[in-house]
Amino acid sequence: MSIPVRLQGVAKRFESAVALDHVDLRIEPGEMFFLLGPSGCGKTTLLRCIAGFVTPDEGRIFLGDADVTRQPAHLRNTAMVFQSYALWPHRTVAGNVAFGLEERKTPRAEIKRRVEEALAAVRMSDLAERRITQLSGGQQQRVALARALVVRPRCLLLDEPLSNLDAKLRVELRSEIRRVCRESQLTSIYVTHDQKEALSIADRIAVLDKGRIRQVGTPEEIHRRSATKFVAGFMGETNFIPGVITANATVATSLGEIEAANPGPSGDRVTLSIRPESWRLRAEPESRNCIKGRIDQSVYLGEMAEHTFLVEGRELKIYEMNPRFLSTGREAYACVSPEDVMILRE
Repeated sequence: MSIPVRLQGVAKRFESAVALDHVDLRIEPGEMFFLLGPSGCGKTTLLRCIAGFVTPDEGRIFLGDADVTRQPAHLRNTAMVFQSYALWPHRTVAGNVAFGLEERKTPRAEIKRRVEEALAAVRMSDLAERRITQLSGGQQQRVALARALVVRPRCLLLDEPLSNLDAKLRVELRSEIRRVCRESQLTSIYVTHDQKEALSIADRIAVLDKGRIRQVGTPEEIHRRSATKFVAGFMGETNFIPGVITANATVATSLGEIEAANPGPSGDRVTLSIRPESWRLRAEPESRNCIKGRIDQSVYLGEMAEHTFLVEGRELKIYEMNPRFLSTGREAYACVSPEDVMILRE
């Protein structure tokens, strides 16, 4: 049964270093929730507090209705999938998956049945008798996931589980993890520093920085409607353009006036964030939000090109899908829809 997870004012220090600064958060039942942020932001400490491996200095943690803040890890009925997999090399695949049930003194017949179900869920049934040393990294990751699922945890915790795999395998296993969690209706909390990993499979994301949550939202909200300059910059390439909101509800910048959706009160100093993929290159200007400039450099990547676009000595990063503007030195217009212009006030 899926449960919510709640954190109220959770704080943790390690000597003089503040790892968590009074974090408040609610994760809904059955949600795949990502903790995202740069190294040292507090995301792993937060996960380990939920798991029971770290005790917060202040605040409370609830799994469902139960306050587990001071409860030992082994009594919380959570399961952790580690970055290093932490598998027993001398055991078979089935033996590794069965370990948690054996520790709980589960009857042998039930262990056999539940191990078979867990291996089927991660599509590893045919390799049940293999040794761990005979498996690829991706197969080992599936075993670690099956070992976590077999104990039927109330909450599944994943600590950068794909960071040791190559790029192609990471993409494949992202979908597998999401499928398994959805089919098991598990509340899942997943730590990563990989933005694409989070954007591709999360229901919601919390972006952390210096022990604080800077924004919580869906992948689209976090990427397209970033709340702060930190979040916008962390979530991928963007162009920051300072400006002032005018009485005409546009933003006056050094590149000219740019129209944005819902700009706010006139006179406010703001920073615009425009993603490289939001620009459209045109030979002739559109009716609004077009800036004349020159293509300084282009990197051709097949389905797209990365352009450095010069406007009045300032560089803009522009991604062009199905590229046509590849001539260095060519003049063009960069156009953007008001809905793709983010206004940041921090």
